[in-house]
Amino acid sequence: MSAIAIIIIVVAAIIVIALLAWALPRMRARARERAAERELQQRRQEAVAQNRQQAQLSQQEAETAERRARIAEQEAAQARAQARAAEERAELHDRGLADHELVGEDEEFPGRERIISRETAGDGAVAGDGTAGNGAVAGDRTAGDGALAGDGTAGDGRASAAETPQEYPTRR
Repeated sequence: MSAIAIIIIVVAAIIVIALLAWALPRMRARARERAAERELQQRRQEAVAQNRQQAQLSQQEAETAERRARIAEQEAAQARAQARAAEERAELHDRGLADHELVGEDEEFPGRERIISRETAGDGAVAGDGTAGNGAVAGDRTAGDGALAGDGTAGDGRASAAETPQEYPTRR
């Protein structure tokens, strides 16, 4: 067993070395491929997590923007309502129906009694001497047909052209 055994052992060693030389690079390549696959999978998961986080953040920003838009819309509606109310007040002042807001209790000027009595008249009547109760303005005489009463007011509750609110001093 001496020479044949040594030859068999040497041939076997050469075959094992050849197999290792041939298989080792392939095993290293497979190991690199698996490592690259694991790294790619990890990057995918990070990208998915990052994109989902960005989508959630964008969704929250969109909801916040929608809330701000609703608030702005409500504020605009309030501003329009305030503008309408101011326009209505201006119309009342233009018609002379809100003079009681302009007259202080300590102020004196012509026609003050009529304006103050408008505040206290319950049925919409404006009475200078207490004789009108149907919305007519009464002073010295009552006129219900649109004629001027003795104090210069129209009988239908409107001031005559001579008594416009522009004649009264205003408080600012």
